[in-house]
Amino acid sequence: MTRWLRGAAILPVMGVLLALLGRPAAPADSTSVGAKGNPVEGKKIFVVKCVACHKADGSGGVKLTGNPTPDWRDAKRMADPKHDDNYLRDCITNGKMKSGMVAWGKTGQLKPAQIENLISYIRTFSNPKK
Repeated sequence: MTRWLRGAAILPVMGVLLALLGRPAAPADSTSVGAKGNPVEGKKIFVVKCVACHKADGSGGVKLTGNPTPDWRDAKRMADPKHDDNYLRDCITNGKMKSGMVAWGKTGQLKPAQIENLISYIRTFSNPKK
């Protein structure tokens, strides 16, 4: 019984630790996608910083230099492990000079939590609507 009590006591402590680490809670609406980010907050960033190149509907196709911006509505592409959250995080943080992608994180224009929110919103484009 003592082991069970110790294990049960860990759960509230884990909740406090996660809160202290600043992990945003998932929104209560049906747009919740990513475990780390809030898509509602990510949309606010997307509208200001991303629409010009990635279009409001996430269809992309804008060619600044190199390859055109990706179509995030393509569920097959977005499910490809090559385009996982780490890939998106790297693109948003460090940019892609050859394609004209801005290094939003590296330049300090977006904080890590904002990048997570943005990734969560980007994922909504390829998820089936309920």
